[in-house]
Amino acid sequence: MSLKLRQYIAPDFTEPRFAAAPDAALRPAPRDGVAPAQFHAMSIFPEYFKIGGRWLLAEESRMDCVAVYEGGKIHVREFRLLKEGDLVVTGRTERCEEGIYVHADGFREPEEEHDVFAFRQNRSRETAFSRDYDELYDVLRHDREHGKIVWVMGPAFAFDYDARAAFGKLIENGYVHAVLAGNALATHDLEAAYLKTALGQNIYTQKSQPGGHYNHLDTINQVKLHGGIPQFIEAEGIDNGIIYNCEKHRVPYVLAGSIRDDGPLPPVLGNAYQAQDRMRAEIRGATTVLCMATTLHSIAVGNMTPSYRVLPDGTIRQVYFYCVDISEFTVNKLSDRGSLSAKGIVTNVQDFIVTICKGLGL
Repeated sequence: MSLKLRQYIAPDFTEPRFAAAPDAALRPAPRDGVAPAQFHAMSIFPEYFKIGGRWLLAEESRMDCVAVYEGGKIHVREFRLLKEGDLVVTGRTERCEEGIYVHADGFREPEEEHDVFAFRQNRSRETAFSRDYDELYDVLRHDREHGKIVWVMGPAFAFDYDARAAFGKLIENGYVHAVLAGNALATHDLEAAYLKTALGQNIYTQKSQPGGHYNHLDTINQVKLHGGIPQFIEAEGIDNGIIYNCEKHRVPYVLAGSIRDDGPLPPVLGNAYQAQDRMRAEIRGATTVLCMATTLHSIAVGNMTPSYRVLPDGTIRQVYFYCVDISEFTVNKLSDRGSLSAKGIVTNVQDFIVTICKGLGL
């Protein structure tokens, strides 16, 4: 079944409340990195601001940032990137009172009748996710050709032979347009390709190998000896895995560093804000985001992903956001942090990715 994108229903700006609304108040940032008092903080939803009598949409939004009017458009900017004198929208109402409108129901869910009291309304290990898988197959097939699919990955994938092979097939067949991860995912994936282990365990039998606790360190060391990942892949004859396929098919990957990293690998970004900028650069065009087995990366990406995307032709479409984890805490944490459009799937991510690969006929 082909995917039918939910139609975006824009606000009717001819309504009296929009016509009577004042222009949004703009105040200059008092210094670099500082917003004026009563700044308006952005959400995941489409937001409109009345400037010079016209309602302007913030086209590239991000939660917990501020709206800056510049060059006739609304730009959404992190506090740390504000420059003294930037014209920042102020006001903390959301229904036109101060020329600000947060449009929370632009993609209206089909209304279903249900009892006021009913069991199993939240997502948990007892939830049946069959319909979610069916939707996801359609979403991936659609966005392979008409969108951008970004995968946010924890290292769990690298510990399993079948999971690595499945994700390699997804990359090879065009279902992966960017990967966001950390040092561990790349290190153990390359270790698996180089030494057939992940953290010293055989990726197929799961048995610990003698001296295996050295293997990830030897892998990092060898990558650095060769001068980088592409050189390591060529010199060592690497022919499988997630990072190998990203390099082969020119899929960008961003590796954000952590204070607990070993090594790390040469491409790992140790500056947290540089990593955040690189991650957001990939998220800007994302139409489908899948976060898997990584709590902190999932929350980080959830915070920088709006519920909508403005396409080059001006069309506004929904962003599909999935969080897959064996922990109910992780899949529910995103909603607690404001990423209300995230859909959670509670399962082992290694099994999940193999199922997705089979469901797509790969």
